[in-house]
Amino acid sequence: MRCLPIPTFAEERRLRAQGFDLIAGVDEVGRGALAGPVVAAAVILPARLRGNWLKQVRDSKLLTPARREVLSKHIREVAVSFGLGTVACEVINTDGIARATRLAMKRAIEQLSPKPQWLLIDFVRLPEVRLPQKGVIDGDGRCFSIACASIVAKVARDRMMVEMDGHYPGYGLAEHKGYGTPEHVACLQRLGPSPIHRTYFQPVAELIVPVSMVQEAGFTQKGSP
Repeated sequence: MRCLPIPTFAEERRLRAQGFDLIAGVDEVGRGALAGPVVAAAVILPARLRGNWLKQVRDSKLLTPARREVLSKHIREVAVSFGLGTVACEVINTDGIARATRLAMKRAIEQLSPKPQWLLIDFVRLPEVRLPQKGVIDGDGRCFSIACASIVAKVARDRMMVEMDGHYPGYGLAEHKGYGTPEHVACLQRLGPSPIHRTYFQPVAELIVPVSMVQEAGFTQKGSP
């Protein structure tokens, strides 16, 4: 059985040893969903933290919804600052998911006060943000600040999708949060796409236009041209 990593403060300690105190962890959720926004969070944690909840922090995907809710509350309460950035599906449909993801991260970072001195970002780098930064591979599973950002972002997006379920009933958005579960796909095939579905993601695209037209446009689920 593969041993899952536990987030540590190794990256944060390395930067603090160099004199950086305001270190923001940044992560996104919703990149692979078929519907709804992509949401990013940026979190600056204090140098000293206490509490039994610290041992429970993991990549948000590994936690139950109830556990994420509790941890998100703790993280928001102790954070020096946190910010959320949201990019709606209209932008995802026009600009592509890769650009939309970077924009959500940029918006989350811009919400931080005080301004961070260094960014630790899950996997990617943000050339459009003029701050020292590092893209950490598997950052949400290995870096504590990034894991906290993933939890805050996940809880925020899940709440948005529950609200959207009331506006677009019949798709089960409150249950699957817009991801491509068999139940969601079955609802799509029965009802067709809603205004918050991502029009170039499969299988949404094939319900709107021929697959060949989507391929000619050069879009994929993982990014944009």
